Amino acid sequence: MTALAESGHLRKMAVELGGDSGPVRYSLPLDNLVLPLNDHLGKTLSLRFRGAIHCCHCGRATNKSFSQGYCYPCFRKLAQCDSCIVSPEKCHYYQGTCREPAWGEEHCMVDHIVYLANSSGVKVGITRASQVPVRWVDQGAVQALPVFRVQTRQQSGFVEDVLRQHVRDRTNWRAMLKGPAEPVDLAGIRDALLERTDKELSALEERFGIQSLQRLEGATTTPIDYPVLEYPARVASFNLDKNPLVEGTLMGIKGQYLILDTGVINIRKYTAYHVDVIVH
Repeated sequence: MTALAESGHLRKMAVELGGDSGPVRYSLPLDNLVLPLNDHLGKTLSLRFRGAIHCCHCGRATNKSFSQGYCYPCFRKLAQCDSCIVSPEKCHYYQGTCREPAWGEEHCMVDHIVYLANSSGVKVGITRASQVPVRWVDQGAVQALPVFRVQTRQQSGFVEDVLRQHVRDRTNWRAMLKGPAEPVDLAGIRDALLERTDKELSALEERFGIQSLQRLEGATTTPIDYPVLEYPARVASFNLDKNPLVEGTLMGIKGQYLILDTGVINIRKYTAYHVDVIVH
């Protein structure tokens, strides 16, 4: 018996931390619909790509998705698709060459958090302050700890660049999907890391001002639990461009991945893909 059958363009899953230490609550946006997912764990899920991709910014039909959901013209012109989003220390706003200065002021010239997270091991990362704890969940972190609050995205990039000389800045997604990372003392790791990089960080504080780079010494570690019935022993990834049908029993959700008994799929990777979703 069919419990759910909907159609629309994929967007990255919406997340909400569970109350009373419960697992993260996930919802799947499909155009104007939002489908709660946690209650469908253990059920058969089918996701079929209908062969159409429409740019998540302008709606234009495109044969290929660029930068997770954009057509090529938007990829080339939008500030949110510029290389400085991935490498914020390369921000060129102050040179007057930002693709969209108004967008940059709203998204980059605002407070950012530099954090440590434990996803497939300890990593350093950055996010807009308004995106805490969403960014941590999107990366599949089981623990996260804010370390710095800074005034611009570029500044967060400079701080991250210092810290990543001693700790990784990427998540091993395959390892993350095989099970929860072992708990670690993030506060202790933070203290050792700050001591080790004190000279470089002090230079940044002198450059931008101590109020621009605030050390969050009183921050506490946030634990994060995920709705997973069973982790896969072997991680096999679905590719909608090669096979339009994804089908299997929904065993869990972590990061931006659906974990099926037949494989995993990164929903964010397929932003703007038009799909049919059936759960029964």
